[in-house]
Amino acid sequence: MNRRPKVVILGAGYGGMMTATRLQKANMHREAEIVLVNKHNYHYQTTWLHEPAAGTMHHDRTRMKISDVIDTNKIQFIKDGVQRIDSEHQKVHLDGGELDYDYLVIGLGSEPETFGIPGVSQHAFSIRSVNSVRLIREHIEYMFANYNRQDEKQEDLLTFVVAGAGFTGIEFVGELSERIPELCHEYDIAREKVKIYSVEAAPSALPGFDEELVEYAMNLLESRGVEFKISTPIKEVQEGKVLLENGDEIKSQTIVWTTGVRGNPVVEKSGFDAMRGRVKVEKDMRAPGHDNIFIFGDCALIINEEINRPYPPTAQIAIQQAYTVSNNLKKLIKGEENLEEFKPDIKGTVASLGGKEAIGVIGDRKLYGNSASAMKKIIDNRYLYLLGGMPLVLKKGKLNLF
Repeated sequence: MNRRPKVVILGAGYGGMMTATRLQKANMHREAEIVLVNKHNYHYQTTWLHEPAAGTMHHDRTRMKISDVIDTNKIQFIKDGVQRIDSEHQKVHLDGGELDYDYLVIGLGSEPETFGIPGVSQHAFSIRSVNSVRLIREHIEYMFANYNRQDEKQEDLLTFVVAGAGFTGIEFVGELSERIPELCHEYDIAREKVKIYSVEAAPSALPGFDEELVEYAMNLLESRGVEFKISTPIKEVQEGKVLLENGDEIKSQTIVWTTGVRGNPVVEKSGFDAMRGRVKVEKDMRAPGHDNIFIFGDCALIINEEINRPYPPTAQIAIQQAYTVSNNLKKLIKGEENLEEFKPDIKGTVASLGGKEAIGVIGDRKLYGNSASAMKKIIDNRYLYLLGGMPLVLKKGKLNLF
């Protein structure tokens, strides 16, 4: 009797979870041994993390147990960290042992991109995991409590610097600007005492986004007290302050780094040819020179040939990549060779601004305010539906659209 091929999926992010659930729905566990490896026993919504970071959502809303989504009788789940991939011998070295594989899917996520700026890792927070955003929320609340009890007030306790005005930075600033009045009321602090700075090296917030929508977002956030410093690179982050390239400094006890991500360091450590931790994959999502290894999400680099720039590593892209990868795995397991090519289908982009405000582009249509905010929630709910059907939407979805 022939041995069933073994498929190992590394990472339970958007791509990993969608690949696992699609293989399960196709009953591929009957034809292959399927293993999912993740360092936590839960999957979390990365695109929601700015909300619990600011304290406008509880962090448990963003996560779900893996065993509540996949059937662990059909797909083996291993809770462990990944150390290194030995592609020559088809083994994955974990913190607690090793796994062999016939087909490997790498979706290990990302880490913050510091661009070599000194002090970022030591002195700045990052929005990257459930634990990291819980820490940010608790720290913000502590800053208000600490300020409230001081006789001689330290203004830097109520000064918040968000480095990066891309999607994550703007969405976090939006939630934070919504939360500040509540905290000011709770701790009896005048709103004008709180300073929020959004610092961006590029010549615009939300680089590459529609200019009219960017202006709407900036005007709205400025009306809530956010001060933008655009075309302002950061030179260094020190304890309690940010040094800017123009010679200025901002004193702050809360610096949140949102300038983008790079692929997981395991990819480069394992010998793959990568740029910022991302591998330029083939059209069928396989790693160059590796017929049995697929890479997607934050660890994959795909060029948008229309503008000759990489597609941003968004959840939308990762989910679509998972469809291609799962379909190609099915073909390989069944001995077929005509693999699918990945073709991104960007349906639109929506950025939340806190409360019931958002901006977005769906097709050729621009959305503002409540309608954009409702669309954002519909997009979030759609992912949950694709992953676990209506039961998951009802359990974890954003059902209050307006």
